[in-house]
Amino acid sequence: MNDNYFKFSNAVIGLPVFFVLFLWIIYWVQIRFDFDFYQNGIYPRDFSGLQGVLFSPFIHENLDHLYNNSIPLLVLLSAMQFFYPKQTLAVIGFGILFSGLITWIIGRENYHIGASGLIYVLVSFIFFKGIQTGYYRLVALSLSVILLYGGMIWYVFPDVDKTISWEGHLAGFITGFGLSLFYKTPEYAKPIVYEWQKPDFNPDQDAFMKHFDENGNFVNAEVPDDELEVLSTYYNSNFSVNYTVTKRESDDEL
Repeated sequence: MNDNYFKFSNAVIGLPVFFVLFLWIIYWVQIRFDFDFYQNGIYPRDFSGLQGVLFSPFIHENLDHLYNNSIPLLVLLSAMQFFYPKQTLAVIGFGILFSGLITWIIGRENYHIGASGLIYVLVSFIFFKGIQTGYYRLVALSLSVILLYGGMIWYVFPDVDKTISWEGHLAGFITGFGLSLFYKTPEYAKPIVYEWQKPDFNPDQDAFMKHFDENGNFVNAEVPDDELEVLSTYYNSNFSVNYTVTKRESDDEL
């Protein structure tokens, strides 16, 4: 698989825009009609709180909460759709499901809402999957994600900020790592730079390789007569060259 695997499509822009727009519409409905969606979030170890596994990523407490989640979602979903188009929908769906279940198991007895868990799923998946492939473009993407969102790692630990759901962040991070192991990507071919990297390369026919034996020792290989004829024709000239040699009498003439 080569770089042709990465192709731009309308979904690269459409998917993140639609997803984020859907979050804003839900928030508008919440404040416009005075709905209280807060109680539809994840409430750990309570049977009714399981509904939040599906609903919590789409519920936000206030405008700042929604805005802070919208920008990373636009960036990360675009990157996912461009570099991992076949895995994107599955990572989103199972990321929401499994990160929500883990949050329901380990979370504090409070309502957990917001799309930050999904953000951690995407960051974790993109980072670990790029490192696992070893392909230079995906490794570069992994490093870019770390540069942009590496500071988020601190928010998977308790007591860093008691106003956020660190359990949801940790659940998302674990889920993203697990999905990176589960979903396989194609074998990416390294760019061909040298002749010996080509699949049809034959060392027996290579002029340079003929000068080495099977143990890698340099040998003075015989040049075939036809090659000698080509070389002699190439280096011979019908034009005479005259050289004038002068003797330097002293260093002052330099």
